Amino acid sequence: MARKAVAADDNVRRVYDQVLVDITKYVYHYDVQSPRAWTCAKFALLDALGCALETLTESEEARALIGPVIPGTTVPNGFRLPGTPYQLDILKGSFDLGSLIGYLDHNDAYPGAEWGHPSDNIGAILAVADWLSRTARASGQVSLTMEKVLLGLIKAYEIQGCFQIRNAFDQVGLDHTLLVKIASTAVVSWLLDLTENQAMDALSQAWMDSAPLRVFRQHPNTGPRKGWAAGDACMRAVHLAWLTKKGQPGASTVLTTPRWGFYATLFNGREFQLPRPFGSWVIESVFFKIHAVEGHGASAVEAAVEVGEELRESGLSVERDIAHIHVRTQQAAMTIINKQGPLHNAADRDHCMQYMIAVVLMKGSMIESADYQDKSPWAKDPYVEALRKKIDLVEDPQFTADYHDKKKRSASNGLTVTLNNGTKMDEVLCEYPVGHPWRKETTSSVKGKLKKNIEGWYGKGGKAQNILKLEPLREEDFRKMQVCDFVDRFAGD
Repeated sequence: MARKAVAADDNVRRVYDQVLVDITKYVYHYDVQSPRAWTCAKFALLDALGCALETLTESEEARALIGPVIPGTTVPNGFRLPGTPYQLDILKGSFDLGSLIGYLDHNDAYPGAEWGHPSDNIGAILAVADWLSRTARASGQVSLTMEKVLLGLIKAYEIQGCFQIRNAFDQVGLDHTLLVKIASTAVVSWLLDLTENQAMDALSQAWMDSAPLRVFRQHPNTGPRKGWAAGDACMRAVHLAWLTKKGQPGASTVLTTPRWGFYATLFNGREFQLPRPFGSWVIESVFFKIHAVEGHGASAVEAAVEVGEELRESGLSVERDIAHIHVRTQQAAMTIINKQGPLHNAADRDHCMQYMIAVVLMKGSMIESADYQDKSPWAKDPYVEALRKKIDLVEDPQFTADYHDKKKRSASNGLTVTLNNGTKMDEVLCEYPVGHPWRKETTSSVKGKLKKNIEGWYGKGGKAQNILKLEPLREEDFRKMQVCDFVDRFAGD
């Protein structure tokens, strides 16, 4: 029997996918007019660098990953990695800074169908801008200023955040750092003076790269890769933009082409939903993580602090008197940080709400980055393990709805303790944890966090104070600073 003829593939090249066009037009042409956006961008940058210094202070594991691939290498006019003596090429520099910012999961975040950290992009943006600034100065040309860094930051935040609102990459098993790669590729293409067509080619390369599997964030495989996943995305973004600058073409219909495109192969045939045109909304409403807690559990640990105080005031013991703790939470928390069984490493612990709550109750104070580390006394504490087993999480559909409601945007958790004598204590509910843009304490708390992180690494001497002077610096003066001068303030020995 004759075989049925198969039609030849249509090899006609088509115009760029609209998503690539929209991102590029926004990055290359949008004029940020919002004063609040510029103020928030400066705040976010300093907070992110503070998080990088906190990682250097707290994580031996992260410190082992940074520095030149070949020991002793120093790159002329290379990126000066904050807090260290290293001067690196822009690929390793973007990996290192992106990893340091995100390693402890303490950097700012943005909610939606997908949770992510827009400040992850700073690893790529600042590394490239610093190298360009130093190279220009060395050749007697005009050096880049911090205004360009902040503008790129605003736009990277916006791209990543707008995609997160309605597009859940975790539902198809992909890691959200794909959006770091996309946003950073767009902004780095602009920094490197690629043409708009080249920027779209670079973006298409980033979509072709797709994303790592999310398996390293989820039980039973949670591991430290989630700490350097953003650094990896930053490095890939810089590399793809650089390859495009050197003449590599892209794929204009990387998303929409039948059979082989991103939508068909990886997104169940669905197209992206973007809820609003790109502007400056995301940077103006980002959630700063004051406490070292996965974002969906931030309000739970605040509630746990209050529960602990009530227990102590009543003369009750956390170890002896608690029979059960019931937690009402959102759907995202159920997916990401609801975990029983052994916890194998710091990355496992900082994504377990039961561990967070148990440690807070046992300590009698807020959990900190050090409390997740293997060397922490809480990591193997039998009372913590016993208490974890008494905590159950249940989704409250209203909490989930309020989390996604753009008018409410809460991140609620409610804790109800039942005592061994059968008494059920009143629920302690927290809807908006500190760090949320609607909490009035957020600004002062971020300043306090920044001071703690800077002094934690540099001490309280002149180096730290010179950096802390950047925060109250007049905005117009900050924006005029040359990038290399800004980065030099953070140089370490």
